Amino acid sequence: MLAEYFPILVFLVIGAGMGLVLLLAGGILGSLNPSKRSAAKGSAYECGFEAFDDSRMKFDIRFYLVAILFIIFDLEIAFLFPWAVALDEVGMTGLVAMGVFLLILVIGFIYEWKKGALEWE
Repeated sequence: MLAEYFPILVFLVIGAGMGLVLLLAGGILGSLNPSKRSAAKGSAYECGFEAFDDSRMKFDIRFYLVAILFIIFDLEIAFLFPWAVALDEVGMTGLVAMGVFLLILVIGFIYEWKKGALEWE
């Protein structure tokens, strides 16, 4: 019974050893070149507002809109990969179904573009 769990034990020991070695190497290499603090390194980025303000402050809804648009088009690509791999099996029905799917997404994209949802001031 113990022999069945031996590969798991070896995997855990190797994983812990690698983690320890990498942490030590990072500490040694980090001490060779100490970081220099600057205003640019400590500033907020990719969020649009300062990180240390009031947590209940209001901010623009466009942040949510951009995130939702990214998720929509990211999922589109996630659906395209398995479809492309199985294109031989799905045949013409799968081709038409994917064409309808992409057409609906393109119509939505054009609608958002015309409404100005992609414009950033």
